[in-house]
Amino acid sequence: MKTAREILRAVPLIDGHNDLPWALRKASHEGLDAIALARDTTGLTPPLATDLTRLKAGGVGGQFWAAFVPCALRGPAAVLMLLEQIDRIHRLIGSYPDALELALTAEDIARIHGRGKIASLIGVEGGHAIGNSLAVLRMAHALGARYLTLTHVKNNDWADSATDQPAHQGLTPFGRQVVRELNRLGMLADLSHVSDQAMLAALDTSLAPVIFSHSGARALCPHPRNVPDDILGRVAANGGLVMVSFVPEYLTAPPGPDEQAHNKERAALPDVANHIDHIREVAGLEHVGIGSDFDGFSAPPAGLEDVSCYPALLAELLRRGYSGDDVKKVAGQNLLRVLRAAQETAARL
Repeated sequence: MKTAREILRAVPLIDGHNDLPWALRKASHEGLDAIALARDTTGLTPPLATDLTRLKAGGVGGQFWAAFVPCALRGPAAVLMLLEQIDRIHRLIGSYPDALELALTAEDIARIHGRGKIASLIGVEGGHAIGNSLAVLRMAHALGARYLTLTHVKNNDWADSATDQPAHQGLTPFGRQVVRELNRLGMLADLSHVSDQAMLAALDTSLAPVIFSHSGARALCPHPRNVPDDILGRVAANGGLVMVSFVPEYLTAPPGPDEQAHNKERAALPDVANHIDHIREVAGLEHVGIGSDFDGFSAPPAGLEDVSCYPALLAELLRRGYSGDDVKKVAGQNLLRVLRAAQETAARL
């Protein structure tokens, strides 16, 4: 644990996905005005996994806050919700200027971490949120968004979801256009939630590394949200990154018609480490990271109950024989490399 904490002082731990903005929206219409994140949030109903004290205890140096839009909303209603969610994240960051700061580039993350604050990034969860408009995508980027999850749990008009019936053979021509526009902007294409065919189509199309912001290895848990080994090989060739989720259904439980019925008691911290091990073995150490999905699910794995627990996960990797430099890559250096590559691709385009 001592070594893990030293690592987190040297490099930023960058989590690929936290649903706190949506949890705040559900908890109160007043949101940030009603919930003080500077205080312990475990006593709330439902309790949150995230507050500033526990983020600091967890050594978090960078966080992608999810601007999530439910699939039930489409068209103008989805775009409106997207703007509200991005606004919520900006207000969250602005409410705690001593702890949080908006990050737009890899260089921003390193600078903000060096100042002892948490680099806060925005990820748009759900491609339907752009309302089938590249102009909306461009404006989301202008407002700070640095990745787009191409789908959520349902297909949209141009991309297939992993948890819906295929409709587009992966991506439509407009879907490929979205990926190319992401490349041009320097935004990351996030393939968590998309179907295998959509994963392959995006990998075929993208000129920059892709990410999976919160997924696992399908070889260890046969859930369609996880990444199969053949696609892990493609991610390595692409220079991309799979950020391992802490969601119990993606760690140990078999798939079924009702995800809520899975036995969540089986999942624990070593299961997350097992997924990291597997992705390292198949894709390589440079292609694995951490994407918890905290505050987007219930019943977290034993030993990874909230955002204070990242040092315990890194300590487990060290016990398994990862070197300090290896752990630095998993914690955040891999994501920084991917983001820099996206920035360089955008500059070239």
